[in-house]
Amino acid sequence: MNPFTKLPKFMKSFYVLFGSFFLIWMVFVDSNDIGSQIKLTQKLNGLKAQKAYYKAKKVEVLKDREELNTNKELLEKFARENYLMKKPSEDLYVVVTED
Repeated sequence: MNPFTKLPKFMKSFYVLFGSFFLIWMVFVDSNDIGSQIKLTQKLNGLKAQKAYYKAKKVEVLKDREELNTNKELLEKFARENYLMKKPSEDLYVVVTED
């Protein structure tokens, strides 16, 4: 007994068979299937979040840079704290704490 005898006539059509095959291929097998698209969308959202973070950081750094260029005392404090700079007549001691 042929299993295709119980199917309606339109289901035996070449176009329906080819269309259903094409749909299954595009949804599950193709390199751009639904799973890949979901992963790429999640990655895109993560990259957009990183972009927003770095834009905010850039604004903060530019603000700090402008402050350092205008205020000499703040520039000296920044250099001493971050780059361990000192005057020739000073001794510098670095205290490292264990966390």
